[in-house]
Amino acid sequence: MPPPTLLYYLPMAPSISLFKSRDVAVIGAGAAGLVAARELRREGHKVVVFERERQVGGTWVYTPTVETDPLGSDPSRHIVHSSLYASLRTNLPREVMGFLDYPFVSTGEPHRDPRRFPGHREVSLYLKDFAVGFGLNELIRFETEVVYAGLVEDEKWRVKSRSGNDAAIDVEEIFDAVVVCNGHYTEPRLAEIPGIDAWPGKHMHSHNYRIPEPFRDQVCCSFDRGAASAVDISMDIAQVAKAVHIASRSVEAGILKKNMLILTRIMQIESVQKDGTVIFYDGSVVLADVILHCTGYKYHFPFLDTSGIVTVDDNRVGPLYKHIFPPHLAPGLSFVGLLWKVLPFPMFEFQSKWIAGALSGRIGLPSQEEMMADVSAFYLSLEASDTPKHYTHNLADSQFEYDDWLALECGIPGVEEWRKKMYEATAKNKKVRPDKYRDEWEDEDLMLEAQKDFAGCRPNGAGDN
Repeated sequence: MPPPTLLYYLPMAPSISLFKSRDVAVIGAGAAGLVAARELRREGHKVVVFERERQVGGTWVYTPTVETDPLGSDPSRHIVHSSLYASLRTNLPREVMGFLDYPFVSTGEPHRDPRRFPGHREVSLYLKDFAVGFGLNELIRFETEVVYAGLVEDEKWRVKSRSGNDAAIDVEEIFDAVVVCNGHYTEPRLAEIPGIDAWPGKHMHSHNYRIPEPFRDQVCCSFDRGAASAVDISMDIAQVAKAVHIASRSVEAGILKKNMLILTRIMQIESVQKDGTVIFYDGSVVLADVILHCTGYKYHFPFLDTSGIVTVDDNRVGPLYKHIFPPHLAPGLSFVGLLWKVLPFPMFEFQSKWIAGALSGRIGLPSQEEMMADVSAFYLSLEASDTPKHYTHNLADSQFEYDDWLALECGIPGVEEWRKKMYEATAKNKKVRPDKYRDEWEDEDLMLEAQKDFAGCRPNGAGDN
C-alpha cells in the first residue's frame, strides 16, 4: 500500500545564531556523500569523507564480483557494496537525474554513453566528473572504512576508521558532526517462504545477480516486492531461461516475452516443496530451478552507536525529523538518502543544503520536543492509513512537496516544473511501453525546457566549490 501524502505539522522558525564552521565526517562517497561534502564545504565547514572503496560512486560502481553467500544473509560474508547488474540502464531520463546545477548531459566523448537512459557506467562517470569538477577528491579518504561512530562529551562524535592499507590499525578522531551517506542497497531483505529450507533448488537475492547466462535453460521464479529492478532482471534472464515467472502484486500484465510467463497481481508464492515445486496462492504449481528474491534491502548502520536513540525497526529508521535528523541528536547526526521511490540526486542535494545550513546555524531547527511531536504525528498518519512500517521512507506520492519544503527552508528555488512533469511523463510512458520506454517517448517539449535551463549553467555546472 502506498504511503499517504506527507504532511508537515510544524512551521520552521529560524533561530538567531552566529554562523559556525564545524568539523564534519561524511560516511560514504556515493552520490549522497559527494553532494553532502560539496554543500558542507560551501557552507564553510571542514569536511572529511570516508569511502571504503577505491573510487567514488557508491552503488553506481559496477563489479562482476558477487558475494559468497547468494542470499546475502551470512554476517561473516565478504560484502560487495554494489547491486548493479551488467545490462542495467537507468529507469529515469538523464535530464531529471542530475544535480540541480550540474546537468547530466551527454559529453559527446566517444567512450561515453549518449543515450537518454544510459547504462550504469555513464552514471558512474558522471559522479566522477562531479567530484573532479568541484574538487571533492581532496576531501575523500579512499579505502577507509568507518568502523565506529558514537557520541562523546560536549556533543562531539568519536569516529574510528580503518584503512585498507593497514586493517589492523584503527584511527580515532573527534568531529562536531556526522552525516551518514552509506546507502541502502547492500544488506538484502529476504521474503519468508514456507518450506524454503527443504526446497532443493537454488535461491538467491538480486543483489548478487550480474548476468543471465547462469540461468540458461532453467525455470526461474522471481519474487517481486516492488523493487525497481525486478521486472528488468526477469526480462534479462528471459533471454536465456526456459521460463521466468514473476510472483508479484504490482507487475503490469502487458510485459510479455515469448519465453516468459508473467503471473497476475494476486499470484504470490504460497510455499515451496521438497520435490522442487513452487505453489502460488491461486493453486497453480511450477517446477522451478531458481527463486530470485527481488525483495529490496534493509537499512544497515553497523558502525553507528547512538545508545539506542536511533533504531531500525521493520526498516523504519527513527525517530527522524523529516527523515534526516534524530531530534535528540540534531544537528550533530543526520542521514542523507534514506528515502526511496524518489528522484534521488536532486533530493540528496536539498537534504544536504539543509543539513549544512543547520550545522552552521544559518538555518534554525525547532526544539527537540517540537521535532519529536512532528515525528509522532507523521507516524500516526501512517498508521491511520494502514501504511506498513517498512514503507515509512517511501515518498513516492509526496517527494516534490518534500523537496520544495526543504528548498523553502534553505531559501532557494524548489524543483523545476519541467523536472516534475518529466518524471511523471516517464512513469506514464513506462506503463504504456514497459519494455520500450527507455527508447521511445513523447515528452520532447519538456526536453527542450530542460535544455534551456541547462544553457544557464557553466560547462557541467562545475567550478564553484
